[in-house]
Amino acid sequence: MKTQLKKSYRFALRSSALITLVAGIVLSIFIYFNLNTPAFILLFVGVIFLFSFFIVQYRVERFIYRRVKKIYDDVSLLESTTFQDQPITTDMRTLTEEIEKFAANKKLEIETLKIREGYRKEFLGNVSHELKTPLFTVQGYILTLLDGAMDDKAIRKKYLTRANKGVERLIYIVKDLDMITKLEAGDLHLDHEDFDIVELVQGVFDLMEMKANKKKISLTFDQIYQPLLVHADKDRIQQVVTNLVVNSIKYGKEGGTTEISIENLVKNKVIVRVTDNGEGIEKQNIPRLFERFYRVDKSGSRKEGGSGLGLSIVKHIIEAHKEKIYVESVFGVGSEFSFTLEKVKKTPEIEG
Repeated sequence: MKTQLKKSYRFALRSSALITLVAGIVLSIFIYFNLNTPAFILLFVGVIFLFSFFIVQYRVERFIYRRVKKIYDDVSLLESTTFQDQPITTDMRTLTEEIEKFAANKKLEIETLKIREGYRKEFLGNVSHELKTPLFTVQGYILTLLDGAMDDKAIRKKYLTRANKGVERLIYIVKDLDMITKLEAGDLHLDHEDFDIVELVQGVFDLMEMKANKKKISLTFDQIYQPLLVHADKDRIQQVVTNLVVNSIKYGKEGGTTEISIENLVKNKVIVRVTDNGEGIEKQNIPRLFERFYRVDKSGSRKEGGSGLGLSIVKHIIEAHKEKIYVESVFGVGSEFSFTLEKVKKTPEIEG
């Protein structure tokens, strides 16, 4: 206990000892020379005050520099250039502000890590769900065949066909994951060329016509467009438009409409808008729409098929072109996804 007290008060004891020593020396000098007039008494007081000030200042600065700097260094609070070799200020307000800033940043960092950890667990759960469904399906058909169903030619063909569909779904998911990985790593090569975006959209409409007809959804432009050339990777942009149109059909209302418009922007850009009057998206879900496997429908069902990676792929392809993608939605009214593209110069203007 005595040792702990000694250590706790070591700073104060040493500082007091130095002040007492200086005061004693000065007082001895004054007594020796018999300097006891009012003027010399005031001088004595002034000298003691100055010595006390410098001793306390020096001791406090060294205390802060040695102790607090060690704390700063341990937690990497400040850059190494923050503290120099010379004594630092004794202003505790600055120190308090820095510590409060450090605490706030660490709190934000911890909260961010917790959110990311939650996203990671959710992502792994979704990947597991997406993969195990077709895997169990394929396994079920194969086991049924091995248990004797393969002797029936009709059943054998039907089950092998269904197992093949399950394998195709697995391949589809793996390919999409591989594409996203390459896009995120910057390893996917984009083959830029000039092409007619109006013709490309019409081609997607033709491909998706049968799928749209099943829900009696109309695929249409908002107006008649003249050819409009853009500069991008044609195959990737076709994938973007296809994924957005498929998504609008998937969540569209029966008898609804999926409408595409193309508008000129400044700086030689166009914006392509894909609008539907389907289910719409609740506000809290919009920020996470482009995450891999993120589900707006928490039931986990995927009645419409797909890999669950469509919107994530769309976002990465557009960002790989150094362009922007936007989403606006009103729950129960519909959604609009839009993205920008670079327009080829001297292209005919869009006609209304």
